[in-house]
Amino acid sequence: MTMRFKDHFSGHSTLYSRYRPDYPPSLYRFLAEQAPQQELAWDCATGSGQAALGLAEHFSHVIATDASAAQLKQATPHPRVEYLVAPAEQVPLADHSVDLITVAQALHWFDLDGFYHEVRRVLRPDGVLAVWSYNLLQCEPAIDAVLNHFYAKTIGPWWPPERVHIENGYQDLAFPFTEEKSPDFAMQAQWSLPQLSGYLRTWSAVQRYQKEQGVDPVTLIEAGLAELWGEAEQVRIIRWPLSLRWGRPFPSVSGGSAML
Repeated sequence: MTMRFKDHFSGHSTLYSRYRPDYPPSLYRFLAEQAPQQELAWDCATGSGQAALGLAEHFSHVIATDASAAQLKQATPHPRVEYLVAPAEQVPLADHSVDLITVAQALHWFDLDGFYHEVRRVLRPDGVLAVWSYNLLQCEPAIDAVLNHFYAKTIGPWWPPERVHIENGYQDLAFPFTEEKSPDFAMQAQWSLPQLSGYLRTWSAVQRYQKEQGVDPVTLIEAGLAELWGEAEQVRIIRWPLSLRWGRPFPSVSGGSAML
């Protein structure tokens, strides 16, 4: 079966790998503790491998897949991480072999029926699926106000429609598993103004705006941000609260693998 793949990131994969923030180590530790074993994890839609590297601290082997070969070329090698080009809905993994499946900031791009079928096929009966997302960053009220306006108004029309699922923390997407509660997690970075600008340029809406309008929209707010920021190399704390959903497959009704 041919899967449709919406590629919003390959064209700026170098920027993406350089400026995307890291997820907190406490998240990986928590998920590893929920998995039945720490043998095999599958990081689906790994991008440039941020989550895969975090999982490798806790699992003997990590399979990190992405439909974009350009993204995987930017991934950092690791002795316990194997990178493979594959869509979320069709992966070269054995039945019931995976302890933990993770999807970081990518579930909204998937054919959910196809992906969940693969989840049930490859996950151990007591294995775990964890998906998470993060929306707008938080810095300081005045800076946040500029970025919120930029996000919603300046580049608002250039966001793909799937972006609404990020804004909703994936609560509007089907999750046909026995869902569990989790602690609160957040990403945090200490960035200068150039680092913040670099991150903004990884946004798919910024890339679409620039392609269609011929202008880098980040330049439209850089002066205003600089006035609020002060010295460009001054470091400020940036924070992104995470929305995590995790759970286990529904019990099989026939003793075999459960099907959607």
